[in-house]
Amino acid sequence: MDVFTTKSGTVRGRRAERHRGIVVVRGLPYAAPPFGALRFREPQPPEPWDGVRDCTAFGPVAPQSAELPGAPVWSPGDEDVLTLNIWTPADGPGDLPVLVWIHGGAYVFGSSAQPDFDGTALAGEGLVVVTLNSRLGFEGFGHVPCADRGAAFPDNRGLLDQIAALEWVRDNIAAFGGSPDRVTLAGQSSGATSVACLTVADRARGLFRRAVLHSAVNAFASVEQAARTTAEVAAEAGVPATLAGLLAAPPEALVAATDRVCARYAQDPASGRRHYDPAIYGPVADGVLLTADPLEALAAGAGGPVELLVCHTTEEYWLLDAVGSSAKITTKEQLAVFAADFGLPDSLVAGHRERLPDAPVLDVYLSLHSGLLFAEYSSRLAEAHARAGGRAFLARFDRRRDRAGRRVRAWHCADIPFAFGNLHEESLHFLVGGPPGEADAELSRRMTRAWAAFAALGDPGWEPLDGSTGSGSAVRVWRTAAEERADAVRRATEGAAGGASRAQNGFRDLWRTAGLPLLAP
Repeated sequence: MDVFTTKSGTVRGRRAERHRGIVVVRGLPYAAPPFGALRFREPQPPEPWDGVRDCTAFGPVAPQSAELPGAPVWSPGDEDVLTLNIWTPADGPGDLPVLVWIHGGAYVFGSSAQPDFDGTALAGEGLVVVTLNSRLGFEGFGHVPCADRGAAFPDNRGLLDQIAALEWVRDNIAAFGGSPDRVTLAGQSSGATSVACLTVADRARGLFRRAVLHSAVNAFASVEQAARTTAEVAAEAGVPATLAGLLAAPPEALVAATDRVCARYAQDPASGRRHYDPAIYGPVADGVLLTADPLEALAAGAGGPVELLVCHTTEEYWLLDAVGSSAKITTKEQLAVFAADFGLPDSLVAGHRERLPDAPVLDVYLSLHSGLLFAEYSSRLAEAHARAGGRAFLARFDRRRDRAGRRVRAWHCADIPFAFGNLHEESLHFLVGGPPGEADAELSRRMTRAWAAFAALGDPGWEPLDGSTGSGSAVRVWRTAAEERADAVRRATEGAAGGASRAQNGFRDLWRTAGLPLLAP
């Protein structure tokens, strides 16, 4: 029987459908339901149980309005949301490296039950894989005013949940064949920024030794900015922006109020930065868990001995445009307003237009926003850690193709099904441009093995960034073998300088001279 004993009780899992040598345990509580008397408070240990708990189905997702393909939806009354899932080799030798995954979703949606995050393939590479749910939206990241500056009702409750999950892993993962001393924390998008925050947070020190960050988000708020967001959401929900008022609003009311606030920004071109990507929550520099943006903290050496593997895609923001969650910037006048709203210098905008001479204004905007929100920020996290004496690896995902008359982009989230080895999932075909071919499967195997090697040995298969400069030419560009051959031919034909791909050179030289504004959600 696939039964395991944790400090809270015994659980039963089941064999993975795709790989009978892997056992999956789903919906295992790592903390108590964060509602009732525990709402807006730090996570508390789960209640122990007697007998064998059936853990063969995913737990409820955190309060949200999203309905994602292949994943469960939240319903009012779903409260046992702080659960995790484990994939482990049935006959593993024990003491295996552990990879703990934090999903993305702009801090307001998503869950560990998404098909993207099935851990079967990674467990087949000799890892114990853990995925988790944590509080999202106002429940996880809304600022709750209180007299004692948040000690009882802290900011960053979603991050505190993630720390509680890591502590559960430390205390229990040996029962599932994993080593608590060989933990890698990984995440994508807002999950990657969560990983960056925990990398520099003293409270998470020692809970993991390596970190994987894909497409980290440039968004970090002060307490004052978070308090202004609370005032907006509370007003929309029809309650006072006080502890009592917010506690009186049920979770579904705050979810609906959040959606209305975001929609109002999206519809108002004069609303400034939030008009372009109306994500209103994010980590807060509360002076308790976090004191600075992770980029500033890593530059100051706060990452310590944690080893980083950082990746971004080369066309990040095209996904946000495709799904309608980004403003349509189609004129030069709109582009100028966008640059002014974010304080981008004219030289940066002009440089992008020169590099994309025949592209429509929308593509210039998407390229700029890709760098501003994801690509440049991610790269600088790795470089800052390397300059501060840390070990950091950098990669870019640039797999593209033309299929059925349309361009398949290397956009946000497209890299994750490759790294998890889940290209077969039909619900993910929109992300990767249709059913995969053998070249895609081969690329996926390489990426999965790189994650596994990094988690096991700290070496994904290429050189780390130069510690003296924080940069270097050893940046892995993920493409199919056919794309790599085509790029080699192009370089040989045009010369090393002229033939260097946009994915390798990108717009980094423009951003280096322009600087990077640190953004608040």
